[in-house]
Amino acid sequence: MCNKENWDNFKKNKNLALEKKELEFKIKRYEKIYNDFADTEFFLEFLEKENDINYIDEIKKNMINIENDLNNFRTESLLGGEYDNSNVIMSLHSGAGGTESCDWVSILFRMYNKFCERKKFNLLIHDVLAGETVGIKSITFEIHGKNAYGNLKSECGIHRLIRLSPFDSANKRHTSFASVDVLPEIEIDDNLKVNDEELRVDTFRSSGAGGQHVNTTDSAVRITHLPTGIVVSCQNERSQKQNRDFALKVLHAKLLAQKIENQKNKIKNIGEKHKNIEFGSQIRTYVFHPYKLIKDHRTRLEKSNVDFIMDGNIDEFIINFLILKSKQD
Repeated sequence: MCNKENWDNFKKNKNLALEKKELEFKIKRYEKIYNDFADTEFFLEFLEKENDINYIDEIKKNMINIENDLNNFRTESLLGGEYDNSNVIMSLHSGAGGTESCDWVSILFRMYNKFCERKKFNLLIHDVLAGETVGIKSITFEIHGKNAYGNLKSECGIHRLIRLSPFDSANKRHTSFASVDVLPEIEIDDNLKVNDEELRVDTFRSSGAGGQHVNTTDSAVRITHLPTGIVVSCQNERSQKQNRDFALKVLHAKLLAQKIENQKNKIKNIGEKHKNIEFGSQIRTYVFHPYKLIKDHRTRLEKSNVDFIMDGNIDEFIINFLILKSKQD
């Protein structure tokens, strides 16, 4: 059995080993990007000299891979928040716009689903409420993957869509809204420790209808957890020790329930406080008509390749948001 000092040293060395492993992994990724870039540069020079079009497809493929790797590497370098490496729970809700908004929610969900496919994240749907006519009124899903919350926390807020409505016979332009809630999945630690000095233990005589199992001694136990004020008691067991042990089990269960509730409240405070899902509260606007443009109102980033982005390629919006947050912090 090791003492506390040895145990602390063990944990410190373990953390250093993990940090070293992570740094080595980052170096290897950087070297891969550098080598891929060098190979692509060589192919470009060869193409220019020999005019061999057989290399064009290979060059295009390499450039796409390099761009994706660079975006991933840059994003991860900006992550370091307390929950950035956590899985994520997302909820989409339709707002002002009726049927249009329900369809907008389904479009947004498709975008995030495509993003997860690209990142090789696992997406699990927990709850879906379909729209009255089409689309989705609300949906809640969980995403598992490395730095899932760090990647997707930029999406928290109101998303506005402007387009020609496919549900309007007059083919008029409509504006609709959807809210996106993004929360980290926090692991619950059920190894709660309760110190004896935090407990007040009172014993009393069991009450009941009588019979052979009712003790005439002070075997019943009432335990008060002083920091929280939680009170539990037990009098059904045969001995004071059994009553005490069971009461402690109940106390631990109640403390765990309280801890979970506190963590839920903590998570809620992490998410941005949303305004009503309507005009003037959006974080991003998606214009499909009369022109094509997606604008993030926080970072001022504007992109015109709308179809590409709606296929889940939201990396630039994520990176710009993380850069903005790093400057603010």
